[in-house]
Amino acid sequence: MAMNKKEPGTNEETVSYYGAISRHESSSEAEGIPSADVSTCSRTEFREISRTAAPLVVTYLLQASLSFMTVVSVGRLNALDLGGVSLANVTFTATMAIFQGLATCLDTLCPQAYGSRQYQLVGLYFQRCLAISVLFAIPIALLWWFSAHVLPLVVDDSRLVVIAARFLRVMIVSIPGFVVFECGKKYLQAQKDFVTGQYILFVCAPLNALANYLFVFRFGMGYIGAPIATSLTFTLMGVSIIACIWYHTGKNGELECWNSLSNWRPIFTHWRTMISLAVPGIVMIEAEFLAFESLTVLAANFGTDALAAQSVVASIQGLTFQIPFATGVAGSNRIAYYVGEKQTNNCKLATRSTLMHIGGILAVANFLFLVGGRNYLPSFFSKDENVARLASEILPIIGVNQFADIFNVLAAGVLRAQGRQRIGGVLNIIAYYAVGIPLALTLGFCTEMRLKGFWTGLGCGIVVLAISEVYCVWNSDWPRIIHDSHLLHKISENDEE
Repeated sequence: MAMNKKEPGTNEETVSYYGAISRHESSSEAEGIPSADVSTCSRTEFREISRTAAPLVVTYLLQASLSFMTVVSVGRLNALDLGGVSLANVTFTATMAIFQGLATCLDTLCPQAYGSRQYQLVGLYFQRCLAISVLFAIPIALLWWFSAHVLPLVVDDSRLVVIAARFLRVMIVSIPGFVVFECGKKYLQAQKDFVTGQYILFVCAPLNALANYLFVFRFGMGYIGAPIATSLTFTLMGVSIIACIWYHTGKNGELECWNSLSNWRPIFTHWRTMISLAVPGIVMIEAEFLAFESLTVLAANFGTDALAAQSVVASIQGLTFQIPFATGVAGSNRIAYYVGEKQTNNCKLATRSTLMHIGGILAVANFLFLVGGRNYLPSFFSKDENVARLASEILPIIGVNQFADIFNVLAAGVLRAQGRQRIGGVLNIIAYYAVGIPLALTLGFCTEMRLKGFWTGLGCGIVVLAISEVYCVWNSDWPRIIHDSHLLHKISENDEE
């Protein structure tokens, strides 16, 4: 990934910034032949990716706070309610990850289409993803409705099952809003709009906290008030982002990045192309979510306090995870834009800045935060001293895990930008289910480590995954990736026409 040297006489006008259209387009670009690179530099990439990552970090943290707030509010009631809601949150997170995985195909397709100036394809991809998500929503809603019959297969405590099942039935209402917001967010990010989602959550996240307080405590509804508050919040988020998209469409009647709904037939064609990217994306996210969340389910075998402590550390881990994940999205968008623009060396420079420079800083920062705050962070989630003590003992292990996981998350973002989610999916399955989970179960149940053993074993899988994904990214065949991307969009472009 050697950095390009700036040619003599090159000035600032020739630098290709994210979202900018070079003034020096050639006929070869129009014919689909990779264009000569317009040089950038590592400093520019670091600055631009960091700048776009900042609002995304806020967005993802605020979005994660919605589920986190249910744990905080119910944690003030009692350990039993916290355990049941934690079980419901595990199921919610694991199944909603399917929609997040589906939306990862937009991380590949939309920025690449925008970078190659095929603007109407950006809107068409968004519409297709929404249509596909509707089909996936039906079995997920049915699973939640009948969860009282499914959860006993993994949890013996009938009291926890009753609480979790009631929680999930209410959360069915949240699915449309969640799907629309997730896809709408990707659609806007591909067009350099990284702040609309943030602004929506600036309003919705505080409203969610207020609603949790009112429904759980003020109105005396108990734990069932938490899913009511969260469902209302997701619905408001979905309506808000559609309103923003509609406003910009109405304001600019010839909006470039939109496929007119009167041209509806292409929305229901070429799903195979999107699904071929979406399914590995689901595997990448789902494999990691299920690996982490399965530990919460299994922690019920160690008692209610252990389950509550596991819920606390999982919530903390989930919040800190949002920082590298958001940064990976920012890096993915920038790299995918360069892929669409056919700028080979700029792809390499953006990848190097994402993994080495930004990744190194985030790895150290997250480690210090988790280890240094181990005696203080758990108290924000539970007033039970025994639960807080158990959680504080696990946080240093999570700090080590996060150090490695940051490189895994950023490398996964690069793979999404390249359209190589399939590689990430295979590596996730191997790392978590051939290494991480077996070690976690062995250390957790066959030694005295219990919860510590869970997180230590899983950490070994994370290290394997980080090393393997970084290796694949570092040895990328960028000319081949750019060529495949051009062919992929050519199919949709011909269909749209």
